[in-house]
Amino acid sequence: CISMNYLSDRNVAIKKLSRPFQNQTHAKRAYRELVLMKCVNHKNEHVIATISPHTLPPPTLCATRYLVMELMDANLCQVIQMELDHERLSYLLYQMLCGIKHLHSAGIIHRDLKPSNIVVKSDCTLKILDFGLARTAATGLLMTPYVVTRYYRAPEVILGMGYQANVDIWSVGCIMAEMVRHKILFPGRDYIDQWNKVIEQLGTPSQEFLMKLNQSVRTYVENRPRYAGYSFEKLFPDVLFPPDSEHSKLKASQARDLLSKMLVIDASKRISVEEALQHPYINVWYDPAEVEAPPPLISDQKLEEREHTVEEWKELIYKEVLDWEERTKSNVIRGQPTPLG
Repeated sequence: CISMNYLSDRNVAIKKLSRPFQNQTHAKRAYRELVLMKCVNHKNEHVIATISPHTLPPPTLCATRYLVMELMDANLCQVIQMELDHERLSYLLYQMLCGIKHLHSAGIIHRDLKPSNIVVKSDCTLKILDFGLARTAATGLLMTPYVVTRYYRAPEVILGMGYQANVDIWSVGCIMAEMVRHKILFPGRDYIDQWNKVIEQLGTPSQEFLMKLNQSVRTYVENRPRYAGYSFEKLFPDVLFPPDSEHSKLKASQARDLLSKMLVIDASKRISVEEALQHPYINVWYDPAEVEAPPPLISDQKLEEREHTVEEWKELIYKEVLDWEERTKSNVIRGQPTPLG
């Protein structure tokens, strides 16, 4: 919701965390989101201005928690309904990728990228929000299952495989396709239907990919009807894109090529965020200060290893809130939005 911050004399957005202390999983998710939002320091990631009221109850009484953030004009769900020219489409994608690159540089995988988690201003400034499902990970594959919005779920997650950072790139590809088509690319009703929607359009993957699946999943996939899929020229014909212009370097063929590199079923052959930022449809905006920004410093390096009771999670969150308020008073908030006007 929207409220007035009388300390800064400007409107702000307020996010109420959904049942943060319902159980240990929800409490850990609330703690993770708070820690990660405190550490991010990039123009394309939503940072918190403050947390809850300045007069805080003891941790045992905390039933809810609110995050106060910079107010934006719309989320991407609304932008998707607009007719965007190549410059705006490309620039929005560039900012998405910059924000993701910043997270990945610290070993953070967002894991829940979707239009409702991306907000924009009328000047095309874009920010990524909602770090509740983000995970910090060392090198190698993550095996932990998670519940992300089905439509943007990568094949390796649908099929119960290990996943790594470019799981976020699949989601960006789905979002880009939605911005071009003005409708969801893979609108599956459940896990099985989601996989069917993917292979109906992109084709049944190769035997090389199928051999990476565990036996029971491989048997199921191999017993499904085989699909040849469609070329990206048929999936995304020129008529879906803004008209090419002699005054612009950006072309429909470039946008389609980028889609074809992000929407790859086999994650080992999918483009990385670094490669996407170098793609001709994106690199016209390339600014080293934005792309190579210093990685966020995660204050709790053992975040993912922690296991606590709900009351212990409350105590940890309470300490993080007090730390944030102390930093607020000292004006040392990294990434604090500058006042408007």
